[in-house]
Amino acid sequence: MKQVTTNNLAGNIAVSVFAQVLSLCVSFLLGLIVPKFIDELQYAYWQVFVLYMGYSGIFQIGLLDGIVLRYSQFNYDQIDKRRMRSQFYFLMVMTALAAAVCIAVFFNIFNQTYAVIYSLVAVGVVISNCMGYTQYMFQITNRIKYYALVTIVYRAVYAVVVIILLVCGVNNFKWYCLAEIIGQFSTLVIGLIINRDLYVGKGLGLRATFKEAGTNISSGIFLMVANLSASLLVGGAKMVVQWRWDELVFGKVSFSFSLTNIFLSFAVAVSVVLFPSLKRMKEDELPDLYGKIRNALSPLLFTALVLYFPMCWILERWLPNYTESLPYLGILLPLIVYSSKVSLLTDNYLKAYRREKLMLVINMAGVALGFGLALLCAYVLNDLDLLLYSVVLAIMLTSIASETAVMKIIGKSVWKHFVIELVMTVIFIAAARYLSLWLGCLVYAAALAVYLVIYRKSVVYMFKTSAAAIKSRLKK
Repeated sequence: MKQVTTNNLAGNIAVSVFAQVLSLCVSFLLGLIVPKFIDELQYAYWQVFVLYMGYSGIFQIGLLDGIVLRYSQFNYDQIDKRRMRSQFYFLMVMTALAAAVCIAVFFNIFNQTYAVIYSLVAVGVVISNCMGYTQYMFQITNRIKYYALVTIVYRAVYAVVVIILLVCGVNNFKWYCLAEIIGQFSTLVIGLIINRDLYVGKGLGLRATFKEAGTNISSGIFLMVANLSASLLVGGAKMVVQWRWDELVFGKVSFSFSLTNIFLSFAVAVSVVLFPSLKRMKEDELPDLYGKIRNALSPLLFTALVLYFPMCWILERWLPNYTESLPYLGILLPLIVYSSKVSLLTDNYLKAYRREKLMLVINMAGVALGFGLALLCAYVLNDLDLLLYSVVLAIMLTSIASETAVMKIIGKSVWKHFVIELVMTVIFIAAARYLSLWLGCLVYAAALAVYLVIYRKSVVYMFKTSAAAIKSRLKK
């Protein structure tokens, strides 16, 4: 069985925080620097690649998730390495065959540019899933420092290659796609160096390999679908935009989504420091903790929204070609409030209470609603603004449904908070979308001040808890 010492835990937290900060910096580079130096069409093609690469995990059909669920109790020296090697070989061959078939099809049904984009995605699928194997092997054997290390190496290599491309004045989307593939491939090198026994050597026999793979897939496919469905709430709408409108419109909308992800990355990075892991809490402590975390998280996220206004002022000067993307950002930015609560709070609670199937049902219902509304707005109403509003609505309703499920489990009620947050969301979107920049800033800042007064006890609690945690770590 695994044992986690205080020193190990402190080290894991430190490396994880560094990985989050690096990811935030890379997101900033990709979201705000690259569009300055490549033209809008090349940026749009690159964003098509990024969109579909985000769903490369579908091709492992739950194999890796099943391994995590079935073998997370073992240390590295206890795990059956021959069994793991056989699953790596199975994963690599399965994804490589799928990629080869897809590439052959792409060049027969798409024009040259899109055939190249989707073929790069197909190659990325193989590398990405092998990277996933590397990360999961570190995760399930509780070597979190190495898990964070491969994430750091991936993001760092990706960023360095992109910077080299920018310095060299490269304006072709293909190279920026390859930059991500190279970054992911670097994790395989790290895995081979540190975990050679999990890659090189004999595996199980063919029949045993297929039997083991079938067991892993049947165990992990529901968790995989649940995890991917959360990202499909946004990704599905982006796909509809890409199908319905031209490349330049998609590029402008993708830029707004990219900026939203920067805000979301910031919220996640801060939350890693502020909030404890629910898995380490006793079940009888979870109900009281829920309200404390929620009432600290929401003010933090609504305060982050005020950064939209100075950011718009800067972006109008830094990226004048993307000025028309800023109203889209004003509609989409409240996503960070509801997406953060789902990913950082309600999903973790549902997992802690072993309600994964309920989480899956809620997320899939949200995906169906969001995708249906997006198709309606795109193909029937032909209104891009309405489509973006529908994304926010779908994620808001999914968040409320998730919280309602958690409330029933822990016996708490947060309905009044839903109403207050809805009012804050409407005020922000109205101020950002329909008022001048600085008037909108004043209106939202006034609403935020009232909101923070209402939640002043939670804000004070958050600062006291954060200060105590930082002081404790500094002493160590």
